[in-house]
Amino acid sequence: MVLPSKKEEESGLSSYYNNKTTIIQEARVFNESPISPRKCRLLLTRIVYLLCVGETLTSQEATSLFFGTTKLFQHKDSALRQAVYMAIKELAESAEDVIMVTSSIMKDMQPNSEVIYRSNAIRALSRIIDPSMAQGIERFFKAAIVDRNPNVASAALVSAYHLFPFAKDVVKRWANETQEAVNTKSSPSFYDATIGTGGGGGILGFGAAPQPTTQNTIITSSYCVQYHAIGLLYLIRQQDRMAVTKMIQQYSGTKPGAGSILKNPMSICMLIRYTAKVMEEDSNLQRPMLEFIDGWLRHKSDMVNYEAARVICEMKNVSPQQLSKAISVLQLFLSSPKAVLKFAATRTLAALALTQPAAVATCNVDLEALIADSNRSVATYAITTLLKTGNEASVDRLMRQITGFMAEITDEFKVIIVEAIRSLCLKFPTKHASMLTFLSGVLRDEGGYDFKRAVVEAMFDMVKFIADAKEQALSHLCEFIEDCEFTKLSVRILHLLGMEGPKSPQPAKYIRFIYNRVVLENATVRAAAVASLAKFGINSIDSALRKSITVLLNRCLDDVDDEVRDRAALYLKTFKEKPLADAYVKEESVFSLAALESKLVTYVKDPSSSTQAFDISSVPKISRSQAAQDASRPSTLDTIGVPTTKKASDSPPPPTAAEKQSAYVQQLAEVPEFASYGSVQNSTEATELTETETEYQVSCVTHIFAEHIVFQFNVSNTLPDTVLENVSVIMQDQIEEPTLTEDFIIPLPTLTSSNSPSIIYVSFSKNEPYPTGSFACTLKFVTKELDPSTGEPEQDGYEDEYQIDEIEVGAPDYIIPNYVTFGAEWDRLRTSPSITETFALSSMESIKAACDSIIEVLNMEPLGGTETPTSTSVHTLQLSGLVPGGGGKVVVRCRMTFSQGAGVTLELGVRAEKQEICDLVLDAVGG
Repeated sequence: MVLPSKKEEESGLSSYYNNKTTIIQEARVFNESPISPRKCRLLLTRIVYLLCVGETLTSQEATSLFFGTTKLFQHKDSALRQAVYMAIKELAESAEDVIMVTSSIMKDMQPNSEVIYRSNAIRALSRIIDPSMAQGIERFFKAAIVDRNPNVASAALVSAYHLFPFAKDVVKRWANETQEAVNTKSSPSFYDATIGTGGGGGILGFGAAPQPTTQNTIITSSYCVQYHAIGLLYLIRQQDRMAVTKMIQQYSGTKPGAGSILKNPMSICMLIRYTAKVMEEDSNLQRPMLEFIDGWLRHKSDMVNYEAARVICEMKNVSPQQLSKAISVLQLFLSSPKAVLKFAATRTLAALALTQPAAVATCNVDLEALIADSNRSVATYAITTLLKTGNEASVDRLMRQITGFMAEITDEFKVIIVEAIRSLCLKFPTKHASMLTFLSGVLRDEGGYDFKRAVVEAMFDMVKFIADAKEQALSHLCEFIEDCEFTKLSVRILHLLGMEGPKSPQPAKYIRFIYNRVVLENATVRAAAVASLAKFGINSIDSALRKSITVLLNRCLDDVDDEVRDRAALYLKTFKEKPLADAYVKEESVFSLAALESKLVTYVKDPSSSTQAFDISSVPKISRSQAAQDASRPSTLDTIGVPTTKKASDSPPPPTAAEKQSAYVQQLAEVPEFASYGSVQNSTEATELTETETEYQVSCVTHIFAEHIVFQFNVSNTLPDTVLENVSVIMQDQIEEPTLTEDFIIPLPTLTSSNSPSIIYVSFSKNEPYPTGSFACTLKFVTKELDPSTGEPEQDGYEDEYQIDEIEVGAPDYIIPNYVTFGAEWDRLRTSPSITETFALSSMESIKAACDSIIEVLNMEPLGGTETPTSTSVHTLQLSGLVPGGGGKVVVRCRMTFSQGAGVTLELGVRAEKQEICDLVLDAVGG
């Protein structure tokens, strides 16, 4: 294909040349007689190019081109046939009736066919066949996988990848052939240099009369078939950890006296990654797997050495002793003449320095030499690693070196450097001046949003954690918003000024910068500036400043944007009424949006809701920082509270308690037996009642209703050849005077490995408002074997039972965490029911352990950072909770002292809106 010149591209000839309409019109070249291989190849190349750049064809257009392409099978030109197969693969996705060309393709992939395009035929066939046809072509693929030609074998193995999602059972039967492909001793490959119809000596035979096909067999040492075969073997065995482990042991070749079967470095790298996955899933196998990886550190291939070192560096809970060999390998790469090895080593060490700076510090001398490296990517990672591992004395020197090449690197690497400085300023707070000067300097430089946001975030951290840097950092941020082009950053900075500015010694100096935004910026920034001004007026003790801000806000009442006018009017009102200021400006907590949504949905669906008002007091509150974190999290409501049989490598963050509550509400609403129970007041976290390795896995979620408690058992059967019928859970109360009465059980008719996990419900009625106790639980079922030939369960089975852990019902089931301002709430409840008791916690080894235990037992929100003791001998823990269903708020004050030998002495003070709640908290701690 003749590529258009630059001038032709500018004139639009290229777009015309590869225009969809033009190509479809020119497709009549496929119908010419005799066929011109050269013209057809050029057109097929343009079709493939068009599809690869994102052009879409309608089903009719694709079908027309597809069957026009198939007419070229009558010509024997090898290069043309390869181009035909490329086009067929791309067009098969949108064309119709593509299966009609199967017979033509299968002629070219016969085992006795010695044509160069046999591998192309195999790849094309895997794209067009129906999954139901996979069994019919099985013998062809098996023969191709063990073919002596590596091109054919690789094509068959890669095609098996594409077939696996649709025909798992068929592809799994190819395991023996795949293993034989791995074990191949030699890897001959042929490439016909004279093949095709080309004149003029072209490698694809362009422009000559047809010639007979010949072969020139040459030997290659790449062993690439092993790479594809190892990947397919893992795909087949990935659900069987023992089989994967055996595969790793078989092909590792790291035992004394044993040579490795694998010759291809990429296949060994794949094996290393599978080894890392096995270690992550089963900690018991970490030691033997680590021995294999240590052996690969001494491999002759740099690729294998690096992959082994990277895996060790990324291991969880890795010790410095385990890291030593890997770091030695990476240290050798730092002095390599190959830029790619230096880049890989510095990048891995930079990541490792976040968790193991002391171990990486041994490479500091080599990293220092790379600061001046001509490859700025290598230099960036070298200097960020030094920032994480260096000492306080080297900070100023490193900052000077960074400043020298910041203008020479891309925004992506600038962000990496800024993130390193962000962590460094928290590590060495006394060096904040030089780092703040650097950050303010780069903030004035040109850069994109991500870079500027990283700098602003670093300054935010300095304001938050380094008191001496606050004034200077706020001044730099004020200067930045004067010409900031990013609305989001301006809004965030204005919010920070509103929170921190009133606390400064001279709050008036920030007013000019903020009011300038009201005059000069867009509506979004103006609204944020109004809110920031209002916070100065309300939180400042200077009456003159408040009067000046009132004048400025009155001017905002004439703004063209309604949001700005409304905010100005609201805040002017709060100036006059202190309760409004406390509620709308000074309040540190907000309602949990997920919990609020759940309560509102339940309220709307409840038929009796029309007779009573919505109870906003039942919605828990969270701190503003928690709300900001929840807002940035993706929703994960699809997977709630059920045991899993396999571990996802990149799982999303776990759902919050409020999100789980919302999901459970929808789940319980689908059960007709619970329709009369009303709304769910609370749902607990899932509690595992069995070990994860057992054949039957059970977890329990407790749902609290007004007059009932429902236990939801999530049950999984991990035995693929066994079916359980009439599955139920028998619960027996362990106390003499039961506070709960069993209503009914909703059992499972059948439970197999395919429909696991499934749910069993057990319902109880309350005999008192807040019953507590423990239940012994037994899983009962009828077990039957599955007939391997038919997949149906046998007629005869036998009754069996399986003991699972006990279930406790107590304070954590009724109380949900709720954020409040402790001092104000403690004072508000001073006339409410209260109780004070002293406990001797002799088994506690520290105040921190006592705090963790109390928070877990009560399931309440720790306030003001009191969950982290600042003293080892005396501490006060403050907790807050909410009891849905009318129980009201509860706050707890835990005064603790610790002495060696005697443990922790606890004075527990509880204030609540009901006496029953005080007793509930006291019983939870005392029990």
